[in-house]
Amino acid sequence: MTQDKQSLTSSPLPLDQVIQGDCFEVLASLPQESVDLIFADPPYNLQLAQELWRPNLTLVDAVNDDWDQFSSFTEYDRFTQAWLAACRRVLKPTGAIWVIGTYHNIYRVGTILQNLGYWILNDIVWIKTNPMPNFRGVRFTNAHETLLWAQKERKSHYTFNHHAMKSLNGDLQMRSDWIIPICVGKERLRINGQKAHPTQKPEALLYRVILSSTKPGDIVLDPFFGTGTTGAVAKRLHRHWIGIERNPDYVQLSRQRIAAIPENHAKTVVFVLPNPRRLKRIPFGRLVEDRLLEPGQRLFFDNKDNINATILSDGSVEYNGLRGSIHQVARAIREGPCNGWEIWYYQDSQSGLRHPVDFLRQQVRHGIDPEDKG
Repeated sequence: MTQDKQSLTSSPLPLDQVIQGDCFEVLASLPQESVDLIFADPPYNLQLAQELWRPNLTLVDAVNDDWDQFSSFTEYDRFTQAWLAACRRVLKPTGAIWVIGTYHNIYRVGTILQNLGYWILNDIVWIKTNPMPNFRGVRFTNAHETLLWAQKERKSHYTFNHHAMKSLNGDLQMRSDWIIPICVGKERLRINGQKAHPTQKPEALLYRVILSSTKPGDIVLDPFFGTGTTGAVAKRLHRHWIGIERNPDYVQLSRQRIAAIPENHAKTVVFVLPNPRRLKRIPFGRLVEDRLLEPGQRLFFDNKDNINATILSDGSVEYNGLRGSIHQVARAIREGPCNGWEIWYYQDSQSGLRHPVDFLRQQVRHGIDPEDKG
């Protein structure tokens, strides 16, 4: 479903729609504190003074559109201040914003973000594996862009799906340098063989932004919607979205692009990102009380036979005269941070197989009878 600026009064919050209009006017018409996340890819103010040519004398398809033209830094700053203030009004107190840019504008954007009261959480460097070279050979190849991630109110409870991002990154904590190719191939929208939009962002980049900072059903707004990458990814991830775009050609392309994405009827649980820190706490001693483990039984550190500890009746463990919780003893052995639930293994008396003790914790947490083999 889509609608234009004129019909906004019929719906207080136009979910899953591309709205054609000026972002200032449209943002002013939206309810206050109604949006969970904003992703903004504003004009970069590239200040290109001349055409760019490749060594083979072909013209570079650079960004020279009217929407990226500003007469001065002062004019650009006023523009940035206005749209960031308008975004702040519609963000929920727990909401956050992502803004992407280059060295041309991102430092000015960051200053204005802070002046408006946003609290910057991270700057992410998007490292392009296939950047456009500097054809004149007078500067380094500009091979990255910067994303600023900021919350509306400092110390508010913003959404960050740390464990999901760690899982996405091969069970390693995701860093602030993201290596992702620029938008090419079938993903790049073209009209008569030419790029439909000069700065179309890859969906992989938006996938990380939206997955990390929202929950299923949250509302993601993009005030510079372009050809709709934000909406396309949000739809695939079961998030609501609102796109604002003043260029009618981009509006039409984005509507067609998102409409072509099949409705995802997978169960909502597929998109829910569990946070272990919010699960019901189960002490290790509970496993002893419930006789899932027995006093005197051995636990194997990292599933190794040569390092094992003895379970004591009070739920602590003992290893080489050291007595403490499964976490304390594990940290002493490894001499660093580690999770006792995942590092200690017990041996099943019937099958002889070894499992992390967390396997038993999950059974207790979800009320599963370990004797029930059905």
